Amino acid sequence: MSVEEKCPECGSEHVYNDGSLWVCPDCGHECSELGAAKGPEIRDANGNVLADGDTVTVIKDLKIKGSSQVVKGGTKVKNIHLTDGADGHDIACKIPGIGAMNLKSEFVKKA
Repeated sequence: MSVEEKCPECGSEHVYNDGSLWVCPDCGHECSELGAAKGPEIRDANGNVLADGDTVTVIKDLKIKGSSQVVKGGTKVKNIHLTDGADGHDIACKIPGIGAMNLKSEFVKKA
């Protein structure tokens, strides 16, 4: 069996297709797709897992490239969006008073 035909919960190879669902008889898990790729977990500076829509706090002053503005440590950022930033900036957000920008998760903590 291929990797796609294993239960994502317990790893059992005994999954079967029941209409639009895949069912695992060993653990009872049901899902619509097998092998659906989950992105890597994005963690904050303290190791907490972040999710879309979370509120985070900036932990240190961050200079904005190409500007004289600074994002002050302690700034709360609401409703973040996790991205697949190749340059390390894995959080897209709007910062009050500054606007839309990307942040690195290592400079924020979950609020």
